[in-house]
Amino acid sequence: MKYKRVLIKLSGEALAGDQGFGIDGEMLSTISKEIGQLHATGTEIAIVVGGGNIHRGVAGATAGMDRSTSDYMGMMATVINCLALQDTLERQGVYTRVQSAIDMQEVAEPYIRRKAMRHLEKKRVVIFAAGTGSPYFTTDTTAALRANEINAEVIMKATKVDGIYDKDPMKHNDAVKFDTLNYIDVLNRGIKVMDSTAISLCMDNDMDIVVFNMFETGNIKKVVEGNAVGTLVTKPQK
Repeated sequence: MKYKRVLIKLSGEALAGDQGFGIDGEMLSTISKEIGQLHATGTEIAIVVGGGNIHRGVAGATAGMDRSTSDYMGMMATVINCLALQDTLERQGVYTRVQSAIDMQEVAEPYIRRKAMRHLEKKRVVIFAAGTGSPYFTTDTTAALRANEINAEVIMKATKVDGIYDKDPMKHNDAVKFDTLNYIDVLNRGIKVMDSTAISLCMDNDMDIVVFNMFETGNIKKVVEGNAVGTLVTKPQK
């Protein structure tokens, strides 16, 4: 395996499947099976899940809600998704721990960096809930922050397309896929694969990002094996 410790970033929308909202049990099962297969290789896995299938903070603020309140609601939505993912993984025999940035002892451990790393060493999947615990930060930024804190080797950004394109491949047949990009290219082109705060944090700490289609069977394992899957965002090559 090319990577021994990875952080997977899942969007909340991915859990919704084709229904567009809530949690699709079949989609959740599919994602969990892919993660379970990767776990069986001995790879240490951390996961950050978004909450957009239930509530998106920015959307709530756009509708007139106080931004901080809306973001806290989004954090609660991520906890729901994390618990659903935990349940599905454990029914497949994969031991997990949910760690929350907001204290809620009845449902999740508090986020403690050293404890998270110890869980990973014991081959438990660690699922980070409630974002950073502060408003105005997305779960993309949470993924970049936690990946650096736990010394992950790569962020695996799971999407519905097989990488980064120069324009939306769902709308344009002539869209061109990038095999590799550097952080500055992503920022300058305004590519919305992750928000600028997350990209900048990865750039400052040389944290690679692989953007790939998780919903193609076996892709997640191929990325960790080092196969050319998706698009690699990394520092400029000399």
